[in-house]
Amino acid sequence: MEVKSLNNSNLLEKVDVPLFRQDLINWFTEEQRELPWRENSDPYRVWVSEIMLQQTRVDTVIPYFNRFLEWFPSLESLADADEEKVLKAWEGLGYYSRVRNLQSAVREVKEAYGGIVPDSLEEISKLKGVGPYTAGAILSIAYGKPEPAVDGNVMRVLSRILLIDEDIAKPRTRKIFEEAVRVLIDPANTSFFNQALMELGALICTPGTPSCLLCPVREHCSAFAEGMQTELPVKSSKKKSRDVKITAAVITNSAGEILIRKRPSQGLLANLWEFPSYEDQSALLTRRETFKMHFQEECKEELHLNGHLIALDHVFSHLVWKMEVFTGQIDDLGENITDGLKPYKWVNKDQIEEYAFPVSHQKIWKAYVDMIEASA
Repeated sequence: MEVKSLNNSNLLEKVDVPLFRQDLINWFTEEQRELPWRENSDPYRVWVSEIMLQQTRVDTVIPYFNRFLEWFPSLESLADADEEKVLKAWEGLGYYSRVRNLQSAVREVKEAYGGIVPDSLEEISKLKGVGPYTAGAILSIAYGKPEPAVDGNVMRVLSRILLIDEDIAKPRTRKIFEEAVRVLIDPANTSFFNQALMELGALICTPGTPSCLLCPVREHCSAFAEGMQTELPVKSSKKKSRDVKITAAVITNSAGEILIRKRPSQGLLANLWEFPSYEDQSALLTRRETFKMHFQEECKEELHLNGHLIALDHVFSHLVWKMEVFTGQIDDLGENITDGLKPYKWVNKDQIEEYAFPVSHQKIWKAYVDMIEASA
């Protein structure tokens, strides 16, 4: 059977919309997971949760959400917070541009809207980092506005319900699903409707083989009727990521302090702290030799590079860091390393906990602590 897209078919006319809404919302009312951001519909809480949940699993987000709201219980407290503390609260969640954009946006809300999150699509969409999905989620969940909140879960569910074969990896496809949600959404309960679609995709209408026998809207599903549920959604494969060789080292000085470096304010992992590291593009030198050469050129210090500490791969969406990590030391206090505009700082073991590190460098630190404790 040829699968038709929403643009050239009347598939929505085959759905009993009132009954579909009723079946979906009744299921969600009874079966929804107890999640901390569902305790109330405060727009700030909804906003934080939706930003955290982008490209991150629910189970991972829960403790981060609870800690974030403990540290920044209100929009104003986040707007006024020091960026270093905000990054520390986000440490380990990844995609750090999310929280930098969030803080910029809440500052704008504080200044331009008196601390009240806008309740119109036009105004909320102007905020930094608030795309169509986040805007729709906040407006529908917090304000009861009949706006679509279309993420991957929703596109997967509706591609099966409505038998849509458009490639969900293409940005233009989102418009098709937003059009569908505008027809299907229950204007009397936009919050539960949108959350129910997301929940259905997360728990039952999952990638690969969905649990159709448990689905509360199975009778409305065209893909199930045609036996095509495992063939949808259509999603083209991502571009292959590239490998980047990174060599890093945990370096101490004569006082036993540890050298850390702040990353640039723009680009990957902006403003996070890390142990000294360099991309290795040399085909002639070893990883150790390349690191020593870069370090001594930049820091003007003689470095003794010692044993191998850990090897690890860290995967980003577009690249993979292939990391080799060593230990090392310099013979003096290394004060010239931290002079002037250089982004370096000497800290003791306890102080390291105050700085936000990317996950890869958290693993490096854990390996170093384990090594020290094992040799004690």
